[in-house]
Amino acid sequence: MRAERHEFTSASGHRLAARLDAPDGAVQAYALFAHCFTCGKDVIAASRIAQALTAHGIAVLRFDFTGLGASEGEFENTNFSSNVADLVAAADFLRAQFAAPRLLIGHSLGGAAVLAAAVSVPEAKAVVTIAAPGEPAYVTNMFSAHLEQIAAEGEAQVQLAGRPFRIKQQFVEDVGGHSLREHIAGLRKALLVMHAPGDDTVAVRNAMDIFMAARHPKSFVSLDDADHLLTRREDAAYVANLIAAWASRYL
Repeated sequence: MRAERHEFTSASGHRLAARLDAPDGAVQAYALFAHCFTCGKDVIAASRIAQALTAHGIAVLRFDFTGLGASEGEFENTNFSSNVADLVAAADFLRAQFAAPRLLIGHSLGGAAVLAAAVSVPEAKAVVTIAAPGEPAYVTNMFSAHLEQIAAEGEAQVQLAGRPFRIKQQFVEDVGGHSLREHIAGLRKALLVMHAPGDDTVAVRNAMDIFMAARHPKSFVSLDDADHLLTRREDAAYVANLIAAWASRYL
């Protein structure tokens, strides 16, 4: 495997930090990976899945959304719409510099984002969601105790995964204004939904909502006792190997 550092410009003009993990030999296909809410491109799940996929000839571009990791911008000024726009910009970068992504992978809220962005990546043949919410607004459950303060004061500082983040009312309104059902029904790409029944961050019923809204070809894989962030190495490897085997039919 070889790893390359890259940068590209978002629709809002910010420089976004990216990493391309590629096989040493020929690249069979390019994939785009969207990380979980408030995470980053180097979170355990993203790095392990991307690196494992290279063994199957798939090169994976993962990047930090605006305001996170090494990317420019302020997180509190971002929202679901900007995440989708960042994904489209990442696909444009891949298309211009290497080849358009034929596989889109999203973890948690990143899964919702790839479902929304897929229509803007016509070359993509397959989409994978991992522990994704059925609607972007589900993410507000993570800071539900602060919603009244956010509405009254316009913003609040909340603790997410042990770190402080400032959430503004514009974020709450933006996620509430998105519905994925039409995006999913009109996907026109193969869909793989992966979720652990015991996920205590995003309930498994979200996977069922996504799966039922989609048309065939579609598949569902239970991740058994994996946690939401896929922190165990064997769970990330299992996910990567399943994605590679499933996607081979479409790539």
